[in-house]
Amino acid sequence: MGHAVTQETNDKKQLMPMITTIEQQSGDLPSQLLADAGYCSDANLTAIADTRIDAYISTRKQKHGERPGPCPRGPLPTHATILDRMSRKLHAKAGAAIYAARKGMVEPVIGQIKQARGFRQFLLRGFEQVQGEWSLVCTTHNILKLYRLSL
Repeated sequence: MGHAVTQETNDKKQLMPMITTIEQQSGDLPSQLLADAGYCSDANLTAIADTRIDAYISTRKQKHGERPGPCPRGPLPTHATILDRMSRKLHAKAGAAIYAARKGMVEPVIGQIKQARGFRQFLLRGFEQVQGEWSLVCTTHNILKLYRLSL
């Protein structure tokens, strides 16, 4: 996993830059990627298809606790778009199970940082300072997790 700060208003153009950040921070590309609907675009789905990453990107915003419907039966139509292909992948049993793991991996981290640690706003100003502050918040979060595991 990686961390980054951006000045963009949404995540539409952040998928590939985030993958680059993860590779720089960890030294390797992830083998699998789970992303919410904010990252879903034809450009992102096309770009991720050109990598060896097994991506699961939600094609639409889901309500809390909503489960995807059953996967349509039969072969994928030959005229299916890349968005249709991702939707089918997420509706398949295996894809739905993999994507469901996101709520137990990603969402708790944000909740813990915001609620348990009380981090609601950046205290520093300027992009570089905010990047450093976020890096420190993420690092201390991980150190606390490692400490609790060692008890």
